[in-house]
Amino acid sequence: MLRKRKVGIVGAGAVGATAAFALTMTGSCREIVLYDIVPDVAIGKAIDIAQAAPYSPQGTIVSAAESPSDMKDCDIVVITAGVPRKGDMTRADLLMINAKIITDVVNNIKKYSPDAIIICVANPLDVMTYVVHQLTGWDRNRIIGMAGALDGARMAYQIHKKVGFGSGQVRAIVLGDHGENMIPYPQISAVGGVPLDQLLSKSEMDDIIQKTKTGGAEIVSHLKTSGYYAPGRAVAVMVEAILDDTRIVVPSSVLLDGEYGYKDVTLGVPVVLGSKGIEKIIELNVDSETKAKLDISVQSIKEGIDILKENNFFN
Repeated sequence: MLRKRKVGIVGAGAVGATAAFALTMTGSCREIVLYDIVPDVAIGKAIDIAQAAPYSPQGTIVSAAESPSDMKDCDIVVITAGVPRKGDMTRADLLMINAKIITDVVNNIKKYSPDAIIICVANPLDVMTYVVHQLTGWDRNRIIGMAGALDGARMAYQIHKKVGFGSGQVRAIVLGDHGENMIPYPQISAVGGVPLDQLLSKSEMDDIIQKTKTGGAEIVSHLKTSGYYAPGRAVAVMVEAILDDTRIVVPSSVLLDGEYGYKDVTLGVPVVLGSKGIEKIIELNVDSETKAKLDISVQSIKEGIDILKENNFFN
């Protein structure tokens, strides 16, 4: 079991700050430290969240790290740092820029919090999670990509909109990459334990699948920026599972070593989260159609990894 209950969050933007706020409001952590490349952003948001802490179930110390050394001895470090893709950027440009940012972050984690579990939220999610694995060389249970926790929540939202009942009882599973090739999996999703195929038609489930895949884009179309409440809460749920050793099942991007027939690639699959990080990778018996979709997801992720290899990033 982890003892300090100290969580570092690298990147005090909308997602990182919302995760910190969610954790503060549940009282899950003893201490939260925010770090950002723009120090004033981390300082200002840390003060604001700390001033909300008196209304949380128990006191949470929220502070800003003015240098990486201020994030020492964290039990968990969440990485949200990175830049979004801009109009003139190629995929290779984005991958190289964010991989270099992740390199600096990971080197500091290894130096100041060498026993931490890392939750990667930086995009492209699956490729950046792979990068963290390569840079640390740590056991794979300690590196987890946050994807399915968010995508599953977005799918649950769409399911509830269709059925109109069971809010809070919807359980949804999304496999594959955190991108256009994600695989919402209604076959094992349910409302209050009732399978979806007992509640919805195939056309309704197909609509849920499509709207889940475009759930992030829908938010952008209204806000002109990505969502952050759901991603922030998804991060918090994963942190809580590790700190409290609840051993809940959460789809996450993990390094596979033969599971589902894949090796040396990070992919979103159901895992059990507990005090050691990934306690177990659950290998589902997927049908041939789903396996073909997983193959496409894996190919997309490997293309990103290959771009980094071709640019000698791992040398």
